[in-house]
Amino acid sequence: MAQTATYSDDPRIYVDADHLLRLGAKSRAISLLPRQPARSILNGRHASRLRGRGLNFEELRSYLPGDDIRTIDWKVTARTGEPHVRVYTEERDRPALLLVDQRVSMFFGTDVYMKSVIAAEAAAIAAHRVLGQGDRVGGIVFGDTDLAEHRPQRRATSLTRFLSSVAAMNCSLNAALRPEPTVALNDVLKQASHMAKTNALVCVFSDFDGLDEVSEGLLSRLAQSNDLILFNISDPSSRELAPGLKMTVSGGSKQIELDSSDPNLSDRIKTTLEHRLEKLQIWSRRYGFPIVPMTTSEPALDQLLWQFGHRGGHR
Repeated sequence: MAQTATYSDDPRIYVDADHLLRLGAKSRAISLLPRQPARSILNGRHASRLRGRGLNFEELRSYLPGDDIRTIDWKVTARTGEPHVRVYTEERDRPALLLVDQRVSMFFGTDVYMKSVIAAEAAAIAAHRVLGQGDRVGGIVFGDTDLAEHRPQRRATSLTRFLSSVAAMNCSLNAALRPEPTVALNDVLKQASHMAKTNALVCVFSDFDGLDEVSEGLLSRLAQSNDLILFNISDPSSRELAPGLKMTVSGGSKQIELDSSDPNLSDRIKTTLEHRLEKLQIWSRRYGFPIVPMTTSEPALDQLLWQFGHRGGHR
């Protein structure tokens, strides 16, 4: 705990609730609605089209001149002998579920920020934007042994509680933690499936540590009935370890010291992380959900602006 207090004022290592709340004013340029800028990653080759708000069935009535013929109910028309149309109204809002990873594996960074900070800031920006466009926002904030569930609501006070959970979980991280993990990534994905029944926006902010074959089924289930976006947060060391770098890494229950002077170490780490990313990319193409790559090298806002096709963002 002493380490948390020592570094709590450094925004590259920890975030607080006030900081996450202040990101609201900077979130307005980003849209999570179906209409995207031309350069947005959500308009990419393998990106799914966002559904936006769903439609509620209102009534079945006789066809009137000017009605869209695509709304004709052909079964009723054939049965009655008179053309009938199905009338729908757009849902007033839709729920957004943000899954924010604050496990020990996220408390890592060799460049500027911790992965846990980038996840917290990106989730906060998305949460502000969702509420600003009139939709409900909630989510699951999870560490190795705890999770906080927030049902989607369209209230500023609910957003404040959600961001407070993110900040609290973030500030509880420290390098001395030796938890026995009881919350796995798949557990959170299962819980999200229960909360997001249909037509929700589900965003996952994580390094996807613990991804396995069970994860594929859980992600495909979420993507089938909802808009699923994965924000994959990585560190530059996943591409190549700096020469002479020595660091201690914990996976929660175990700890190991890594020395990049080992000629085989960098290749082994790179292969492992590339295999994880390759899985995500295969599933992205198979099930039609986009992956937004994020790094610890740049502020989360700059990266999101660039990824969503806005000027002023950094690649």
